[in-house]
Amino acid sequence: MISSNQTTHLSKLLSYILRHKPEEYEIVLDKNGYTNVDELINKLKARNENINFEILQHVVDTNNKKRFAFNDDLTKIRASQGHSVDVELGYTEQPPPEILYHGTVEKFLPAIMKEGLQKMERHHVHLSADKATAIKVGQRRGKPIILEIKSGEIFLAGYKFYLSANGVWLTNHVPAEYIGKS
Repeated sequence: MISSNQTTHLSKLLSYILRHKPEEYEIVLDKNGYTNVDELINKLKARNENINFEILQHVVDTNNKKRFAFNDDLTKIRASQGHSVDVELGYTEQPPPEILYHGTVEKFLPAIMKEGLQKMERHHVHLSADKATAIKVGQRRGKPIILEIKSGEIFLAGYKFYLSANGVWLTNHVPAEYIGKS
């Protein structure tokens, strides 16, 4: 089909467009973050990207983090989470496991331990159900430090949690007192 380098390139490009800068590609996201598949393909082809529906489906199907999702009839696509643009993903509140994990690096640790985990430019703080995923997330920026989040306690304190379609736990804030080093 296409090379792994091309798959990675298109995955990163889709993340950029569908999560952060749809306007740069003249893409319009609906309120739930979806855009028309044919329009997306045409806009990318106009910028000399090697893409068609089969390639797009390959990128979606082979993404190990399941970052993208089609609607039921495969006419629309969206990013599963991680948006900095205003969308409503429609996830319902769920009680989290007692412990969740977050991968970070040393330079962010002092601020996290003082202020907690902040969503920053994103819609939510992203948490993992397992350490292995948190390690992968932390490794993107250097030597990972894994934080253990007392998510069950946070939930009982009134904080809302959501589970994205690709298994990422989402919340608005994690106060410092619920964070420990794993």
